Amino acid sequence: MRLRLPLALLVLALAFVAAGCGSKESAPTVPAATGGETVATDPCAKDQLQLVNDGKLTIGTDNPAYPPWFGGSPQGQWKISDPESGKGFESAVAYAVAKEMGFTNAEVEWTVVPFNNSFKPGPKDFDFDINQISYAPKRAEAVDFSDSYYDVNQSVVALNDSKIANATSLADLKDAKLGAPVGTTSYDYITENIQPSQQPQVYDTLDAGVAALKAKQIDGLVVDLPTAFFITAVQVPNGKIVGQFPTIGSQEYFGMVLAKDSPLTECVNEALAHLKDSGELSQIQQTWLSDKASAPVLQ
Repeated sequence: MRLRLPLALLVLALAFVAAGCGSKESAPTVPAATGGETVATDPCAKDQLQLVNDGKLTIGTDNPAYPPWFGGSPQGQWKISDPESGKGFESAVAYAVAKEMGFTNAEVEWTVVPFNNSFKPGPKDFDFDINQISYAPKRAEAVDFSDSYYDVNQSVVALNDSKIANATSLADLKDAKLGAPVGTTSYDYITENIQPSQQPQVYDTLDAGVAALKAKQIDGLVVDLPTAFFITAVQVPNGKIVGQFPTIGSQEYFGMVLAKDSPLTECVNEALAHLKDSGELSQIQQTWLSDKASAPVLQ
C-alpha cells in the first residue's frame, strides 16, 4: 500500500534535506557590509595580523644605529642615531612599510637586536628586523627574508697613505691585509672572491674594524658602499673609498628578517611591492642615499 504524505510535510522534508546537503564542506565566510554577499578575510588586514605585541608593530635593529641607515640625535637607549626619528634610509623604509600595513608612527615600537642574533634560529621578539642584513641561503634556513628593499655592492675603505689606496682591481688587493665585521657578507666577499694571501681579520663590531683601520692594523676594511661613505665622511677623515666591488653571482640585497614561516612575511612583501610601484621606495633612497651611489668599480 502506498502512503501519501500531505503536501506541506513533503515540502518540509525536501527543504530539510536540501539544507543538509553541502553544509559540511562550506568554508567560513565574513558577511559583506551590503548586498548580502560574502567576502574572504584579508590575512594582511591590520586586525588579522599576528604580532608579538598586540596593537603594536615591533621592529628590531642593532645599537648603535649608524647613518646613513638611521638618523636623528640619539635618544634614550640609542647611540649614534635614533631609529624612532624616521630619519635615515632604513628608518624611513620601516615607517613606510608600517604605514602600508595600517600602523601609525605611534603604533611602531623599536627594540635592540644585535646583528648576528637577528637571523639565529628560534623565536623572535620582533615582527621584523631591518639592519643591513643581506639575504643568504644559509641564513634563510633559520628565518624568513622579505623581498629586497635595497640592492647593495660591497666596497673597501683604506687610509690615504695605505699601500692599496690606489688599487684599481681585485688583483691589486691580493697581498693586502683586509678586515670585516663578523658574520657579514663583507667578510664572505673577501674569502670567496678576493681571496687574499693573508688571512682576513674579523671584528665583533663595525667600530672595532674602524679602529683597526685607523691604527693601521689592516690595509683595508670591507663594508657595504653606503657605510663606506659614512666611514670616510665622519669616522676616518683621512680615509678614502678605494672602490666598490662588482657583483659576482646573484645580486646581493638587503631584506627584512622575520621569524621562520611568519604569516607577516607575505604582508611585508605586499607593502614593499606597493612602495616600489608607487615610486615611494625610490624616493626614500634618493633622499637618504643619493650621494652614496658612485665609486669606482674594482674589476
